[in-house]
Amino acid sequence: MRIFLFVVLAFVAACGGGSPAPQKADTTRNANYTPSVRAIPLTNPERQFKAIAARVVPRAERVCQRANTNMRCDFTVLIDSRYPSVVNAYQTQDRSGKPYIVFSVGLLNTAKNEDELAFVLGHELAHHLEGHLSRQAASTQIGALLGGGLAALMGGSSDTVDTLSRLGAGVGARAYSKSHELEADRLGTLIAYDAGYDPVRGAAFFTRIPDPGDKFLGTHPPNASRIQTVKQTMAALRR
Repeated sequence: MRIFLFVVLAFVAACGGGSPAPQKADTTRNANYTPSVRAIPLTNPERQFKAIAARVVPRAERVCQRANTNMRCDFTVLIDSRYPSVVNAYQTQDRSGKPYIVFSVGLLNTAKNEDELAFVLGHELAHHLEGHLSRQAASTQIGALLGGGLAALMGGSSDTVDTLSRLGAGVGARAYSKSHELEADRLGTLIAYDAGYDPVRGAAFFTRIPDPGDKFLGTHPPNASRIQTVKQTMAALRR
C-alpha cells in the first residue's frame, strides 16, 4: 500500500499541469489616496467588513478582468451568521461559475482589525482568480482514475477498485492544497495592499488560529510559512 501511495502521488504531481501565470494586482492609486497607516480596531465587525469588501472586491474584479479568461468576475460576498462559534471563510461558485466568498460571523468577531479582514478577504478572492477549485477537481479526478486503474491492473476485486479509487481521489485532492494556499496568500497580499490595507499586519491573524504544522498531505501549510510568504511578497513589491 505504501508503494501504491507513492506512485499515485508522483503521477499526480507530474500531471498537475503546473501553476497558471501569477496574476498581479495593479498597485497604482489615485494621488489623493494612501494606504492605511495604522490598524483600525473592529467596533462593528459586520458593518466594517462590508466597507472593506467595497474597497477590496473591485481590485480583485479588475485583476480578473485583465486575466482575459472565461472566468466570471462578478463576486458576491456573504456573511454566514448561522454558527457564531465557527471561525471560517471560503470561496465557492455555483454551476454557472459565479464566485461567492463566504465569511462566518465568528471570523468577523475573531479578527482584531480591518487589515486582518482585508487580508483574509483578499486570500479568498485569490483562490478564485487562481482557478483553485477547478485545479483541485482535476487533481481529484486524476487520483481516482489512477487508484482504480492500478487496482484493476493488479487484479483487484470491484470492492478493492472502489476503495482505491476513493483513496486516490483523496490523495489527488490534497496534492496541491498547500501550494494553493500559498498562492492565494501571495495574490491576496497584493489585492489587500492595492486596496490600501497592510497585509503584513493582516497576516497576524495566523498567529491566533491553530497551526496545522507540516503534516504529510495536510490541507494547509504551517502558519509560519504563510506569514513568511506575505512578508516576502511585500518585500518584493517594495523593491
